[in-house]
Amino acid sequence: MHSWQIQDAKARLSQVVRDAEQEGPQEITHHGRSVAVLLSRSEYARLAGTGSSLVEFMQRSPWYGEPGEIHIERDQSPTRKVDL
Repeated sequence: MHSWQIQDAKARLSQVVRDAEQEGPQEITHHGRSVAVLLSRSEYARLAGTGSSLVEFMQRSPWYGEPGEIHIERDQSPTRKVDL
């Protein structure tokens, strides 16, 4: 990941955006401390999971379309006590 000082990133924003799209995330620092990371739109969508709906996600399940019901056993271990 390439690192840019904030003043350089501001002055060369087009290059920072182009590098994010072609090379991957670009780190931005302020006074030597990492403060932000610039991602391409496609990388953001991949990480945020905004590419599909809940229905599409569930349809990708290995159990989708299987006949019958799915039986999930509930954990019967005792719960912890909470002092109020």
